[in-house]
Amino acid sequence: MIKAIIINFLGIFNSRILGFIRDLLNASILGANIYSDIFFVAFKFPNLFRRIFAEGAFTQSFLPSLAKSKEKARFAFLIFFKFFIIILILSLIVTIFRDFITDILAYGFDKTAKKIASPLIAINFWYLDLIFIVTFLASLLQYKNHFAVTAFSTALLNISLISALLISKNFTKEKIIWYLSFAVIIGGIAQVIAHLIVAKKKKILKLLYVGYKKKVKVDTNEFNKHFLPSVFGNSTAHISAFLDTWLATFLIAGSISYLYYANRLFQLPFALFVIATSTVFFPKITKLLHSDKEKEAMEMMKKIFWILLYLLILATIVGIADSKEIVKVLFERGAFTHNDTIMTSNVLTMYLIGLIPYGISKLFSSYLYATHRHLKAAKFSAIALGGNIVFSIILIFPLKVYGLALSSSIAGIIMLFLYIKELSFKLFFSFFEKKYLFYLILCITISIIAAIIFKKFLLLF
Repeated sequence: MIKAIIINFLGIFNSRILGFIRDLLNASILGANIYSDIFFVAFKFPNLFRRIFAEGAFTQSFLPSLAKSKEKARFAFLIFFKFFIIILILSLIVTIFRDFITDILAYGFDKTAKKIASPLIAINFWYLDLIFIVTFLASLLQYKNHFAVTAFSTALLNISLISALLISKNFTKEKIIWYLSFAVIIGGIAQVIAHLIVAKKKKILKLLYVGYKKKVKVDTNEFNKHFLPSVFGNSTAHISAFLDTWLATFLIAGSISYLYYANRLFQLPFALFVIATSTVFFPKITKLLHSDKEKEAMEMMKKIFWILLYLLILATIVGIADSKEIVKVLFERGAFTHNDTIMTSNVLTMYLIGLIPYGISKLFSSYLYATHRHLKAAKFSAIALGGNIVFSIILIFPLKVYGLALSSSIAGIIMLFLYIKELSFKLFFSFFEKKYLFYLILCITISIIAAIIFKKFLLLF
C-alpha cells in the first residue's frame, strides 16, 4: 500500500508542478481580469464533474459492485455504455443551449462578457466526455492494482494548456482564452490515449469487448443505488468552490481569479496527501471489511489518520504563515499585480482553515462507502453544503471574496463533525493514544520552524 501511495504522490506532484507552471503563465499573460474570469468559469463547469468523478465518487460505487458481480465483463461494459451515452447527451444539450447555460453560470457578468463566455463554455464541457473515459479505465486499472498511468497522465492536460499559453501569449486576451479552451480538449484526448495504451496491455479492452459480445442479463441496481449518493457525498468541497465562483460574478472583476488561484494552491496539499492516500486506502479497506477483518481495517485507518493529520498540519501552518510570499513568488509578474497577490493570499488563508477538516472527512468517508453507507455520506454533504450556502450569503457582504472562501472552510468543519459523530466520538478519541499526542506536538513545532525557514527562503526571490 505504501508503494502505491508513493506512486500516486509522485504522479500527482509531477502534475501539480506543471499545474503551477501553467498558473504562473496564466497569471503573467492573462492576469486577474474579466478574460481570466471568463475562462475560469468556462473550465470550472466540466472540471467540477471531473473532480467528482476522478476523486472517488465513481470508483467508490463501481469497484464494490464490480467485485460482487459474477459477470464482470458484461457489468463493466453496461456501466460504461450507459454513462457515456448520458454524458454525451448532456454535452449536446450544453452545446445547443449554451446561451441559457451561460446565463446561469455567469449570472453576474454583463452581456458582452456572457457573449464571449457562451461558446467557450460549450467547448470546455466536452472535456467531461473524455475524462469519463479516463475515470472508467482508471477504475478498472485500480482493480488490477495499477495506479501509475492515472497519477501521471493528469500532467498531459497541463502540458497542453502550457503549450497553448506559450503559442498565444502575444495575441489578444480574447483569442488566448479560445486557445486555452481548445487545449483543454486536446489534453483530455491525450489522457484517454495514455489510458487506452495501458488498458490494452492489462487486457482491459479485451474484457470490455467480451462484455459487449456476451449478451447475458446483469443486475446493476446496487451500483445505481449507491452512485448518486456517492457523487453527492464526494462533491461538497467542489460544489462549494463552484458556488464561490458563481457568487463571485457579482463582485469586482478579478474576484473569480483570486478564488481560482487560491483554490489551486489549496488543492496542492489536498491532492498530494488526501487524494493520493484515499485512492489507495479505499480498495484496501473495502477488501478487509468484505473479508470480515474489521479490526485490521480500523487499525489501518488509525495509522493513515495520523500520517494524514501530520502532513495536513504541516501544510496548513506553512501555507497560512507564508501565504503572501507563496503567491508572490508564483504569480506576481506581468499582468498579476501586487494587489492581486494580497487579495489571493488572504483568500488562500481562508481556504486553508478547511484543509484538515476536508482531508480527514475524505478519509472517514472511505470507511462509510466501504460499509455501503452512501446515503449517510450524501446526507452529511447536503448539510455541509447548506451551511456553506448560508454562511456565503451572510459573509459575502462584510468580507466580500474572503467571506466566500471562509464559508467553504466552515462547511468542511461541519462535515467533519458529522463524520466523527457517525463513527462515534468514542472511536474517534480512541485514536488519540499518548505516543501519537507526543508526535502531534512535535509535528506542530516542526511545522512552525518549517514555516519560518520557508518564509526566509521565499524572500530571497
